[in-house]
Amino acid sequence: MSDFKKLLGKRIKEIRKSKNLTQEKLAELINIEVPSMSYIETGKFAPSVETLQKLSEVLQVKPWEFYYFETLTQEEMINELSAALKNNKQLTEIVYRFYKSLH
Repeated sequence: MSDFKKLLGKRIKEIRKSKNLTQEKLAELINIEVPSMSYIETGKFAPSVETLQKLSEVLQVKPWEFYYFETLTQEEMINELSAALKNNKQLTEIVYRFYKSLH
């Protein structure tokens, strides 16, 4: 179970950093103590359902995103994307438009 708490904490930290928030600011926004935020991110504590809901709202992510631990190699991502694009015309159009907007 502690491995799961560590994975969850690591994921919360990744999302927090991607939103350019410090632990202190995030703790303030979700109304918990800074040490508690640190314990959550290091896997010492598991966040309560209420805390996860607040994190989801403040970080503007869906709750399931906290549990997305899978890391893929570049080749695996390309294969998965290729298969998805071949089978979904709407997704292909969206990805293409996004790609063109970057170039």
